[in-house]
Amino acid sequence: MQDQNYRPGTSAATEAGAAQPRFGRIDLGLDHVRTAVRKAADWLLSQQQPDGHWCGELEADVMLEADYIFMHTLLGTGDPGKMQRAVNEILRHQNEDGGWSVYPGGPSNINYGVKAYHALKMMGWSAEHPVMVKARESVLSQGGVVECNTFTKIYLCAFGQYDYDAVPAIPPEIVLFPNWFYFNIYEISAWSRGILVPLSIIYAKKPLKLLPAEQGIEELFVGGRKNSNLHLRWDKKQPVSWRNFFLFWNRLAQGYERVHIRPLRKKALKKAEQWMLERFEGSDGLGAIFPAMLNAIVAMRHLGYSLDDPQMIRAMDEFEKLGIDKPNGEPNYPTPTFRMQPCLSPVWDTAQVVSALGSADISPTDPRMILAADWLFSKESRHKGDWAQKVKNVEPGGWAFFYNNIHYPDVDDTGEVLLALKAVEHPHERQQHDIAQRAINWVFGMQCKNGGWASFDRDNTKMIFQYIPFADHNAMLDPPTVDITGRILETLAAYGYTRRDKRVEAAVQFILKEQESDGSWFGRWGVNYLYGTFLVLRGLEAIGFDQNEPAVQQSVEWVRSVQNTDGGWGEWCATYDDPGTRGVGPSTPSQTAWALLALLAGGDTRSDSVAKGVRWLVNQQHEDGTWSELIPGRNGESYYTGTGFPRVFYLGYHLYKQYFPLLALTTYDKAMRAPAE
Repeated sequence: MQDQNYRPGTSAATEAGAAQPRFGRIDLGLDHVRTAVRKAADWLLSQQQPDGHWCGELEADVMLEADYIFMHTLLGTGDPGKMQRAVNEILRHQNEDGGWSVYPGGPSNINYGVKAYHALKMMGWSAEHPVMVKARESVLSQGGVVECNTFTKIYLCAFGQYDYDAVPAIPPEIVLFPNWFYFNIYEISAWSRGILVPLSIIYAKKPLKLLPAEQGIEELFVGGRKNSNLHLRWDKKQPVSWRNFFLFWNRLAQGYERVHIRPLRKKALKKAEQWMLERFEGSDGLGAIFPAMLNAIVAMRHLGYSLDDPQMIRAMDEFEKLGIDKPNGEPNYPTPTFRMQPCLSPVWDTAQVVSALGSADISPTDPRMILAADWLFSKESRHKGDWAQKVKNVEPGGWAFFYNNIHYPDVDDTGEVLLALKAVEHPHERQQHDIAQRAINWVFGMQCKNGGWASFDRDNTKMIFQYIPFADHNAMLDPPTVDITGRILETLAAYGYTRRDKRVEAAVQFILKEQESDGSWFGRWGVNYLYGTFLVLRGLEAIGFDQNEPAVQQSVEWVRSVQNTDGGWGEWCATYDDPGTRGVGPSTPSQTAWALLALLAGGDTRSDSVAKGVRWLVNQQHEDGTWSELIPGRNGESYYTGTGFPRVFYLGYHLYKQYFPLLALTTYDKAMRAPAE
C-alpha cells in the first residue's frame, strides 16, 4: 500500500540502519493508518471464539516432536501415523550442517541433534542415510552425547543409551525438604518444579526399554561409548568453586543410589506422587506445559498406573490436545506433518487482543468485548497455588497463561488481563471492580524485595542453585525482570496508582538500576532488548516518569539507532547468549511495533524513525488486515518473535504479529491527533 500523502522529508538514516530524529510534525497520511487499524481490528474480531476468547498457535522447536516419539516408544503407545508425521516435522527443520536449532536461524544445538537423531532411529531410519550422516557429523562436531544436558541424558538412559549411574542425581527426596531449608522445591522456578518432581520419580524408578542394536546411538559418542567419560567433569581451573562443591555432593548421592542406601525413598515417592496428583486438579495436565506433562505421564506409568487408569487417560488426553495434525499437509508445505505445541495461550492472547481492540476505539460496551471480559472473569484463579508458599495472608486473585491451571497464576498475565479489563465497561460493574481489586492486591503481594516483579514466584533469586548438576537446563530460577515490572507499572497507573505509592517508586528504582549502558533494557520473556525496552518505557510513561530524563532519552536514542534501513526493526534470539547482537535482525511486524511503542512512550512522535516505522507497518499489511513474517521460519510463521529461554526452548506466538502492530498504529494515530504542544 502506497501513501501518496506521505512526505517524510530528508532521511537521516545511516548506512547501519540508524535514523536520527527530525523535529516538526510529519504528515503520514493518517487516513491510511486508520484504514490499517480498522482492517486489523476487523480481522482480530473475526477470530474470536464463540465463548469470547482468542487463542493463536504457539510454536516451539523440534525437540517436542522428538520427545513425543520418545514417550510413545517407551510406553508402547501412540498413533503410528502421527509419529511418522512427527518425523516429517523433524526433517522439515534440519539445518544445512545436519543439526537442529533451538530457535529458527540459530546454531545447531547438541541436545536437539541427539534427540532428533535418536527419534529418527527409533522410527526406523538407518545410520547410513544421508540425512543421518549429516546429523551425526553435527553431533560429533559438538562433542557428542556426553555434552548433552541432564534431561536429555535421562531420556537416553530409559533406552539403555546412557548410564543412570553417570547422570546427575535427581533424588525424589528433594520433595521432603521443608520450606525453611535453604534448598527446597519452592526455591526453584515454577516450570522447573513441574519438570523436576516427576523427573525425580523417573530417576528413582529408572525405566529401561532395550532397543534393537540398529536403533542405538553408539556412533554419537566421540571415540565410542566405552571410551567416553560419562560423568560430569570437575572444574580443574577453579578447584574451589560452587560447581565442584555440588559435584562432590552429586557423586555422594550417586554412591548412595548405587548401594541402595535410600531410607526415605518410599516416603519421597509417595509425596512426589501426591504432589503431582494435587496439581492435576484444575489444570490441563501437570503445569499445563509439555515437558511437565510428558514427565508426569512417564512417571505415573512407572509408579504402576495402568494405561486405562482414569488419571492416565486424562493425562494422555491433555497431552495429545497440544498436537496439531496435518495429515494432508498445508498450503505452504504439502508434506503431511504432526507438531506439538508447548502449551496453549488463551488467557494471554485474549488479554492482549482486548487491550489492542480497546486502543483501536472498539466500544467498551461492544458485546464482543463484554463476552471476552466474561471469559476472562471465568478464568480468574481463586486457589492458593505454589506462590502461597512464600506469600502469606494474600487473597488469591490472578490469571494463568492457559485454559486451566489454578495452581500457577502469573504476574505478567494478571497485569495484562487487568489492562484489558480497563478497555471494557461490563454491566456487572461491581463484579469487575472486585475482580480487579483482588488481582491488584495479589500483584502487590508478589512484589520482590528489590521492587521488581517476577513471573510465578516472589524472590526466587538464589543464584547458587544454577550450579546444581541437574540444573544445566539454564532455567532454574525466576528472578524479577524489567519487562514484567514495566507492564505492572502500566497496569497500576491505569488503576490510579502514582509514584507517591512507595511500592510503585520501588519498582521505578528497580527498573532504573537495571538499564544497560547503551540505554536499552533486557527483556527476559520476549526477544529481547526491543521487548524489554518497549515495556519499560510504556510503564514509565504511564506512571508519570519525566520523558526528558536521561534514562528515557538514552533508551529512545538506542531504539532509533538499531532501526533497519527498510524502516522496520528486528532482533533474533541470539541476544540471550550474545548481547552484542541486541537490536539486530530482519524487520518483523511485532518487533517493529515494539520499537514504535517504545519511541512513542519516550515522547518521540515526530522523528523520521517513527514515520518510517509506521509506514513500514502500513505497507506490509495484507488486504485481510494481517501481517506475516517476511523471512520463512518454523512452519512459515514466527521467525524472530519467539520468547522464553532459547538455550532451553523456543516459543513463537503467531498472534504477536497481529495485535502488537494494531496497538502500535492506534497509539501513533492518537499521538498524532493530539494537539501539538
